[in-house]
Amino acid sequence: MAAAKLMDFDKALELFEPVLGFEVHVELNTETKMFSDAPNPANDRYHGAEPNTLIAPVDLGLPGSLPVVNATAIRSSISLGLALGCSIAESSRFARKNYFYPDLGKNYQISQYDEPIAYEGSVEVELEDGALVTVPIERAHMEEDAGKLTHMGGATGRIQGAEYSLVDYNRAGVPLVEIVTKPIFGAEHRAPEIAKAYVAAIRDIVRGLGISEARLERGNLRCDANVSLRPRGQEKLGTRTETKNVNSMRSVERAVRYEIQRQAAILADGGTIIQETRHWHEDTGTTSPGRPKSDADDYRYFPEPDLLPVQPTAELIEELRAALPEQPVARRRRLKAEWGFTDLEFQDVRNGGLLDEVAATIAAGASPAAARKWWTGEITRLANAAERDAAELISPANVAALQQLVDAGTLTDKLARQVLEGVIAGEGSPQEVVDARGLAVVSDDGALIAAIDDALAAQPDVLAKIKDGKVQAAGAIIGAVMKAMKGQADAARVRELILERAAQ
Repeated sequence: MAAAKLMDFDKALELFEPVLGFEVHVELNTETKMFSDAPNPANDRYHGAEPNTLIAPVDLGLPGSLPVVNATAIRSSISLGLALGCSIAESSRFARKNYFYPDLGKNYQISQYDEPIAYEGSVEVELEDGALVTVPIERAHMEEDAGKLTHMGGATGRIQGAEYSLVDYNRAGVPLVEIVTKPIFGAEHRAPEIAKAYVAAIRDIVRGLGISEARLERGNLRCDANVSLRPRGQEKLGTRTETKNVNSMRSVERAVRYEIQRQAAILADGGTIIQETRHWHEDTGTTSPGRPKSDADDYRYFPEPDLLPVQPTAELIEELRAALPEQPVARRRRLKAEWGFTDLEFQDVRNGGLLDEVAATIAAGASPAAARKWWTGEITRLANAAERDAAELISPANVAALQQLVDAGTLTDKLARQVLEGVIAGEGSPQEVVDARGLAVVSDDGALIAAIDDALAAQPDVLAKIKDGKVQAAGAIIGAVMKAMKGQADAARVRELILERAAQ
C-alpha cells in the first residue's frame, strides 16, 4: 500500500479545525466475568491463563445458557460514572448489539444503548505545562468484551496473508465500561497532547478507584480516537475516522497527529474523508483502512430480553460517592507540594507512570528524593532492559527497605544496586540478599586500616604527595582499597582513615 500523503501539521491547523472524540474501554478487574461465573482474565490473579480455560457456557453462546449480571461490576461502573462527574441513571437497561464478532460466540454483544448507567459528565485533564482542559463526557455504559483471534501463518500476525486463525474465548464476557466523550472543540495545536492526557486521566481515575489494572499493553484500557476536520469558519462537522484500540498513550498522541495530517492533505486536494475505522501501526506510525463505520441503527439494538433493568438505590449511589478517592489532578498537585519536587522531577515520575509506586515507597519510610531516584533510575533501567513494567519488578516496601540499608550505612549505592538485582531475581528481601551474598559494607576500621596500609606501602610516591598536602592524591589509594575490599567499604570513611594514616 502506498504511503498516504501528509500535510505539515502547522499548515493543517491553519486551514482546518480539528474536532476530537474518544471512546475508552475499561476492563474491570472483578473476580468473575460480566454475565457468567468464569474467572476474569482482566484480574491479575488470572492474567496469562492458557487459552480457552476461563470460560463458561454463556461465554461460548451455548444454547440454553442465560446471563446473570455481576453485582460488583455494577458497583464499579457506578463508581466510575461518579468519578467522571456523571449523573447515575435511576434505571438503565442492557441491550443486544447485533454485530458479528467471530470471537464472541453469541454473534451479538450485550451492551447498553439508549439507557446507559451514567451520562452527562466531564473530566478535568492536566497538560504537561499545568494547563487544564475540560473534556465533556456523553456517557459511560456497561458491556462485555469479545474474545481474541490470533492469526497464524502470515508474516505480520494480521488477518491479511494469514493461513488460519485461532480463537481464544478467555476474554469473551470480560466486564467493560465504555466511556464516550462529546465532541471536543478548541483543541487546536494541542489536540495530540490532549488525546494523550485524556487517556492518562482515565487510567489514573480507574486505578485510583481500584476497579481496573488499567494496563494499556495488556488491553485493560483501550482507546478509539475519533478525528474530523472542518474548514476554518465552517459550522458543519467534518466526516470522522475512528482509529481503533491504540495501546499506549504515546501512540494515541501520534495517531491523532497523523490523522490530522492525513485528512488535511486529502481535503486540501479536493478529496473526501471516508467514515471508517482505521488501524494504527506502531512500527510505521501510520493508520490504514479498516471497515466502513456503522451508525447505531445498523446494529439493530433492542432490549436484552434475559436481563432486568439495573435500578441502583439512592443509598447505594451515595455510599459509592462517599467512597470516591481524591481526583487525580488534585492528588498530583498535593503530592508534588508535599514531596518538594521540581516540575521536571515530578514530570519524570508522572511520565513513567510511577506515581503510585513512589507514593507507596515514601509511605513505607523512604524519603521522596530516594523513592524518585530508585524508581525513575535503576528500576526503570532494569525494566526497560527486560521489556517489563517497572511495577512488576519489585514492591515499594522492598525499595524502601533497600534505601533504609543505604541510610544505615549497611550498603553503598553501588552495593545497593547489586542487592536490587538480587531482589528482582527472586532471592528474597533486601536484607536476605545482603546476608546471602555477603554484600554489607565493611565497618571494621581494623580491616580498612590494614588495606590502607598495604595500598600506601605499594604506592610510596602517593603517600609523599599526601604528606605534602596534596590530599587529592588520596583518590588513588581509595581506589586501591575499594578494589581490595570488593567495593564493600564506605569511600568517605576510607578517605578519613587515609588522611589519618598519612599524618602519622
